[in-house]
Amino acid sequence: MMVQKLNFHNLVYNKLTRSFIVANKDSLLSLKQLGIDTHKEAVIFMRKDCYICRSEGFEVPSRVKVSLKDRHILATLNTIESEILGSGEASLSTYAWELLQASDGDIINLSHPRPLQSLSFVRSKVYGNELKLHETEKIIKDIAKGRYSDINISTFLTACAGGRLNDQEIKHLIHSMIDVGKTLSWKSDMVVDKHCVGGVPGNRTTLLVVPIVTAFGMTMPKTSSRAITSPAGTADTMEVLAPVNLSLKEMQCVVEKENGCIVWGGSVSLSPADDILIRVQGIMDLDSEGQLIASVLSKKIAAGSTHIVIDIPVGPKAKVRSINSANKISNLFKNAAYSFGVKLEVLISDGIQPIGRGIGPSLEANDILNILQNKKGAPEDLKNHALELAGKVLEFSTEIKSGQGKQIASKILSDGTAWKKFQSICEAQGGLKEPKIAPFKYDVLATKDGCINSINNRQISKIARLAGAPQDKSAGVLLQASLGSLVERGQPLFTIYAESKGELNYAISMIENGQEAINIGECE
Repeated sequence: MMVQKLNFHNLVYNKLTRSFIVANKDSLLSLKQLGIDTHKEAVIFMRKDCYICRSEGFEVPSRVKVSLKDRHILATLNTIESEILGSGEASLSTYAWELLQASDGDIINLSHPRPLQSLSFVRSKVYGNELKLHETEKIIKDIAKGRYSDINISTFLTACAGGRLNDQEIKHLIHSMIDVGKTLSWKSDMVVDKHCVGGVPGNRTTLLVVPIVTAFGMTMPKTSSRAITSPAGTADTMEVLAPVNLSLKEMQCVVEKENGCIVWGGSVSLSPADDILIRVQGIMDLDSEGQLIASVLSKKIAAGSTHIVIDIPVGPKAKVRSINSANKISNLFKNAAYSFGVKLEVLISDGIQPIGRGIGPSLEANDILNILQNKKGAPEDLKNHALELAGKVLEFSTEIKSGQGKQIASKILSDGTAWKKFQSICEAQGGLKEPKIAPFKYDVLATKDGCINSINNRQISKIARLAGAPQDKSAGVLLQASLGSLVERGQPLFTIYAESKGELNYAISMIENGQEAINIGECE
């Protein structure tokens, strides 16, 4: 009997079968789970001295085609010099594991990917050419499938920023982003929603608008985002009070029962390419008007919304810094929405300072509960802004005349109907919980007598994040004074809350060495 003589490097050990298999050393590796989270980027980790890297010429940050059975992805190569991976082993980022549905010990095949045709369309856009519909569709499909590296995505976002997307290209982008994800439909002919473009800490109006509007009888299936660069997203704050990671079926059951819900949009796969674009856009600190319009409307339309209110706060430290910019964005929203048969209204609001007192999931949740329960001392600015937005949404109804919406919203809130509805929604989503506040705190005091002339939204948000928010739900900042307030030396301006002494000290050191968050000047 002839026995085939094998070189050790031709063997790959499969942990599932507990046996070696003969492998082509030019293409196969065994997977080892390392638990590395790269969020929405597919990454493959290989030894720097891996024979495949040498034979195939893979170098960081090469794009590698990773195949497992009948599934394959494109992943960005990162190399490891330690012994954490053995010879013949590779690992994947958590996101890549999920895409491939891989298990520890699976054998993967590696190869050079075919050039992506859609990247030629991105290059064309870089040079100022208009993107056609089929080109945009191909780009977004490749992004949603994980075929673009962060560098590719950054190039696309940059090429579209600075007003480089015209009205037609924005519509193409919305269409393409809807097309690659799931879409929802509802029994009601009118499905309402609201969205704030952001940049104002504590502006958590959704948790007030939804119970008011649904208590009136309108359908409002609210899918919300988590924070990326802010101390809290709507989903983060709602999660303090009730579960938000609902499946599509669970979400539909809640809406059928209560007329509405407040859930995390990422759990229902609406406009999945947008989640990837937003992640990279946040890292780049890049705001693109066209991307903003497409991001918002693609998710709202995919969620089945027919009538939408857009809140555009304007302020020196908000996302939108001038009335002219707000008007321009308003027109872009209305034109794009009209093309998709969606009725859209815009509210341009004051974004010069934070809204509410709490900044961070639990602190914001407390503001919400105090308003819903009509408690003394509840933040009036957050309450009034929410009533204004809820009123605009209610005025979509043929039963309410223009200008009467806010009054009706106020009654629904003041008589306790909104609070009962909010409790019902929370119970339907899995149960209402009590917010917890972090145990470590520090008061930032006024250094002199005077009036508060300005509050730096970005600086306040940064302090809350350094204290641990939104990962630590109970961390954040509680404002003790507002714009125009008369303060005395030694009076608390705001309080920082953290779950550990280390995080608290980290936030405090930033205040001592950083830019002033609240400016005190002479009273006029």
